[in-house]
Amino acid sequence: MPGNSFGKLFRITTWGESHGPAVGVVIDGCPPQIPLEADDIQAMLNRRRPGKVITSTSRREPDQAQILSGVFDGRTTGTPIMILVKNKDARSDAYQELAHVFRPGHGDIAYQAKYGIRDWRGGGRASARETVGRVAAGAVAFELLKQHKIEIIAHTVALGKTRAYRFDPQVIDQNLFYCADPDAAEIMAQTAENARREGDSLGGIVEVLVKNVPAGLGEPVFDKLDADLARALMSIGAVKGVEIGAGFAAAGMKGSENNDPITPDGFLTNNAGGILAGISNGDNIIIRAAVKPIPSIRLEQQTITTDHTATEMSIGGRHDISAIPRINVVCEAMVCLVLADHLLRQRAINK
Repeated sequence: MPGNSFGKLFRITTWGESHGPAVGVVIDGCPPQIPLEADDIQAMLNRRRPGKVITSTSRREPDQAQILSGVFDGRTTGTPIMILVKNKDARSDAYQELAHVFRPGHGDIAYQAKYGIRDWRGGGRASARETVGRVAAGAVAFELLKQHKIEIIAHTVALGKTRAYRFDPQVIDQNLFYCADPDAAEIMAQTAENARREGDSLGGIVEVLVKNVPAGLGEPVFDKLDADLARALMSIGAVKGVEIGAGFAAAGMKGSENNDPITPDGFLTNNAGGILAGISNGDNIIIRAAVKPIPSIRLEQQTITTDHTATEMSIGGRHDISAIPRINVVCEAMVCLVLADHLLRQRAINK
């Protein structure tokens, strides 16, 4: 079954390509009577819009959301919600020279192997442009989560080898990298500028913190909450690793160190990241995504043409230096979608 849909009760299907006329999403299963305006969706889309920070592509897209169905008088109707965002600044001619060569680190060679055809204009369906539909759907899911007073904070933990060591949520929106450590944010700006000058790119780490999650979300075996969250984040093109709570650090701990002591007032630590046995335990959910460097770089790279002739290439044009910070809201949106789906699933068994 084609993998363009996500979720069970709160289900989305994204569509569109980077250089097609539009991208968007269809959302099925959203409950009725949820307050929703186009501005609610636009607020999240604006956070992933290109052209705002040094790490971002110079492609200028207004990313104006149009709600085509499923909303009436400012409320969801319970019927499918379709959201469309037109592509305004695609320059396909810039990719003509890439039609017969596979870009290292991109999905070109994998798409060709799978389908025997690929849309070489900006990567087609494999482009980060596909995430517009995810973010639009995540904005709708967030309106549902607000009904349950759930809060979500996405912030940059690392850009390249520069890491944040402080967490002050008040400063996240006050710097270009959505970093909770203002000192680290300043170093990140210089790190990004150095990479730009070198013609290279950077990876990083995004953390998503979720507060006020009710205990009991998640299924006991294959649809564990942490499993679905990991799947959601790993479905984002640039994400290569996911950890929850202590994550990989737990492998170096003893049980006495990793276990979270329980008191009448709650947990004393949160190495579990808010999830035990695949089910939320009422503590904050903490999940981190490792983001790979953008593969489109000006440095010469070794590759092959579509007829398997060895060649080298340098990729110019309009490309991000790092998926961070634009990917932060994509991670946040995917977490929103998972939580909305599991809230509805929990509601179904608690009636």
